[in-house]
Amino acid sequence: MDYNTNRKKLPMPEYGRNIQNMVNHLFTIEDREQRNRSARAVIDVMGNLFPYLRDVSEYKHKLWDHLAIMADFKLDIDYPYEPPSEDILREKPRRVPYNQNTIKLRHYGLITEKLLQEAITMEGDKQRILIEQVANQMKKLYLTWNKDSVEDEKIFLDLEELSGNKLKVPRDIRLSDVKTPAPSQMKKKKKKK
Repeated sequence: MDYNTNRKKLPMPEYGRNIQNMVNHLFTIEDREQRNRSARAVIDVMGNLFPYLRDVSEYKHKLWDHLAIMADFKLDIDYPYEPPSEDILREKPRRVPYNQNTIKLRHYGLITEKLLQEAITMEGDKQRILIEQVANQMKKLYLTWNKDSVEDEKIFLDLEELSGNKLKVPRDIRLSDVKTPAPSQMKKKKKKK
């Protein structure tokens, strides 16, 4: 038996072994013009495998780059685009800069803190509406994190703490009644025929 585990590793497995065999066959074609036509045919087949990518900019360019990678950069054809260098595969990725934000109450998230900082700069009805909306969102987030019921007073105290006690929540605000669904309610109901 000929198992894939015994075969040579594919440089781009998303295209499959048959496309790789087509690329390998390009090396056996001696006539350069015939090899160029065959390479374009392979590119067309590669494009048909992922038709949803046709909307991506530089779609054909990527396909030709993939052909060069699959041919180990040794295929002698007329590329319509400058083929990539071998160094691109050995290049280390750039370091991703992670945010180093300290969040007081993590379960509410950084966006909640930013919204509260914005509410501090507002006045009147705008501020009241934003406080009410943020408090309702905080209640939902709290219940997602804790799953137990929470008193509105706890949310108000947390809101004031996150704002650095610069916001005072009007006690006449009533938060919406958020209930976490019971496990039996989470299952889909069967449709009646």
